[in-house]
Amino acid sequence: MRKMLACAFAVATMSGVAKAADEPFYKGKRVTVLVNFASAGPTDIEGRLFAKFLGKHLAGKPNIIVQNMDGAGGAVGTNFLGEIAPRDGTMVGYLSGIAWRHASVKEKARVDILSYNFVAYQPGTTVYYARADIAPGLKKPADIVKGENIVIGGLSADSSKDLLLRLTADMLGLNYKYVTGYKSNSAARLAFDRGEISLFSESPPGYRSVVEPGVIALGTAVPLFYNPGWNGSRFAEPSQVRGLNMPSFDKFYKELKGKEPSGELWEAYKRVLATSSAMQRMIVFPPNVSPQAMQAVRDAIRAFEKDPEYEAEAEKLVGFVPDYETGEDVQEDVRRALTIKDEERDWLMNYATRAGKG
Repeated sequence: MRKMLACAFAVATMSGVAKAADEPFYKGKRVTVLVNFASAGPTDIEGRLFAKFLGKHLAGKPNIIVQNMDGAGGAVGTNFLGEIAPRDGTMVGYLSGIAWRHASVKEKARVDILSYNFVAYQPGTTVYYARADIAPGLKKPADIVKGENIVIGGLSADSSKDLLLRLTADMLGLNYKYVTGYKSNSAARLAFDRGEISLFSESPPGYRSVVEPGVIALGTAVPLFYNPGWNGSRFAEPSQVRGLNMPSFDKFYKELKGKEPSGELWEAYKRVLATSSAMQRMIVFPPNVSPQAMQAVRDAIRAFEKDPEYEAEAEKLVGFVPDYETGEDVQEDVRRALTIKDEERDWLMNYATRAGKG
């Protein structure tokens, strides 16, 4: 009788273990999607779209919440993810603006960006626009080169956004003042509306959902150009800008100057593009997260990208369908993109340090 009970207990135990092993990793859990910029900004818009459909397709159907943690050009939320966030798979970062920062000042970073676990990334671009009342007045985009006392707004001098804003302005020979330190795109956009700054840039979700139907439609602002896709060897039109009536920066420059852009500013621009635009949005776990969590999120991304409801809502909300690169090679792709030559980094950091000093 004892042997029979022991055997029954063993079978029940093994059955319970097998059942637990078969259960989805996220069953019964709550997952926080950490967005490293403020609510209502472009990263937040895409991050909430991502969170909604992650919840729909993540095996185990966990509860999904979104937490915004903005500041320092995205660094506050990024550092929190690496230093404090739980490492049990219950917090995943939807991060923007970090690729260039960590590639350029990696020795000063509180957490090595390459120690994070990268699940997916989305290549991206940036759209530039200016106030129409810049003296003597912008009737068309090319008039920006005649502008007087242009004020460029930024988030942080060493961020890719600010570097690209200044590099394009310097290549075009604009007469400008540079003001940085805005906490988020939303804060800078408010300053733009008030006339405190007169030239700014946004990723396509923010531009399409807020800027285009707002200041562009009202005639308060004029669209200028966008950053082309650049993979280190060739240019491409990013899917996010299809349908927008504006040229890429290289074409805008050639139209104004009558020649292709070249020189050290141009080479620096391409270097920042290759890092920041290739990795504009990143789906990231903190260090030492289990492979099961990563695989579950990876599978959910692959699933929702095939979901017609996701495509329809993305088109309605941000004007394009975000396309995520995911797979087992993502970690290698990220490491390669975040590796730059010391001399390139030194030049750009010196350029950032000179900001506003003439």
